[in-house]
Amino acid sequence: MINVRNYLKKRKDRPRETGRISYREKIKSHKFTIFYRGVLVTVLIAAVIAALYFQWKNKVYTQMTLLSSAEINITQGSSLLPFSGHLLTYSKDGAGCMDIKGNAVWNQTFEMQNPMVDICQNVVAIGDYNGRNIYIMDTNGVIGNITTNKPVRSFCVAANGVVAVVLDDADTTWIYLYDADGNELARFRTTMKESGYPVSVSISPNAQLVCVSYLYVDSGQVKSSVAFYNFGDVGQNNTNNYVSGYDYLNVIVPFTEFFDNRSLFAVSDDRIMFYSGAQKPVSLAESLTGDTVQSVYYGDEYVGLVFISTESSSRYRLDVYHKSGQFKQSIEFDIEYKDILFEGDQIIIYNESECKIYSIGGTEKYSGQFEKTALVLIPQSNAYRYMIVTPDSIDTVELQ
Repeated sequence: MINVRNYLKKRKDRPRETGRISYREKIKSHKFTIFYRGVLVTVLIAAVIAALYFQWKNKVYTQMTLLSSAEINITQGSSLLPFSGHLLTYSKDGAGCMDIKGNAVWNQTFEMQNPMVDICQNVVAIGDYNGRNIYIMDTNGVIGNITTNKPVRSFCVAANGVVAVVLDDADTTWIYLYDADGNELARFRTTMKESGYPVSVSISPNAQLVCVSYLYVDSGQVKSSVAFYNFGDVGQNNTNNYVSGYDYLNVIVPFTEFFDNRSLFAVSDDRIMFYSGAQKPVSLAESLTGDTVQSVYYGDEYVGLVFISTESSSRYRLDVYHKSGQFKQSIEFDIEYKDILFEGDQIIIYNESECKIYSIGGTEKYSGQFEKTALVLIPQSNAYRYMIVTPDSIDTVELQ
């Protein structure tokens, strides 16, 4: 016999219980559907972005389009250099800076027989070989002037205007550090007998580290020594602020340069050396070149060595290294090069009449002729947009 009361109770409870389970499952299913849709949309967006980036990265440009042109007048006998997105002109009579529209930003007159120039970021130092004056300017104008008491042999400038100067004094060579106002910050003496002759001096952008390549003769053998000096707190307790160094037998190291405040490289007649360290630089990597280095070019992260090509029909070979010391790529090219620029992911090789642009990976992005004689090419902030200085104009162009 059926208990009506229990039956009705069970029947009453069953739909309510089933209803709760169904509702929860629907919510759970709805959440999973939203989640999976979100994941799918994210994946699709990422795929589209990756495809567009890959397409842009591997895009080959076929023409150089003129965007604007400004007339300029370059003084005969002037030398031209890229200067932090501007144009630096200098001669025996003075120096000047122009913007992208050809407007004069500043001019500085002087008299020099053999003007020398060094640039670090947006600061430039100009001095006379064997002279006693060095001018320091940024993209806004003159920020200082240094007067030395001995003839200037060479110098290098930091991004804050500090200048390391090599001064000649008979049998002794001095290395001085001055701030932009001409105040002496430090100095140390070098001789052929004790340390050798300084053939290359470079300074970090923050002016804390100085690298000196010395050449000397020891027991009839030629040696080079790459020495590091720290003018921050770490180097104060060391003699002459010397903190580390490396010796190389039977080689000459005529080129040293900082990438940044902790990375630098040196090039000898048979190898390239990389160092790292913001306080006491250590050897990071070393690579024998085998062939004779023709030229050295570098940017913020990469350095390129040019060789005469011997294994292909091309005239030249450019070996590219990252500042970590990692070899990246060899690029074979035929044009006679006037300059080679490293700008972001671009390697720009050009002369007065033609230009080739490669990616760091070695992909040729552009190859073409200039419509006018190109004296200087200056990359701009926008990718594949450049300022080209001609004998009578500054042209802004873009690759398409």
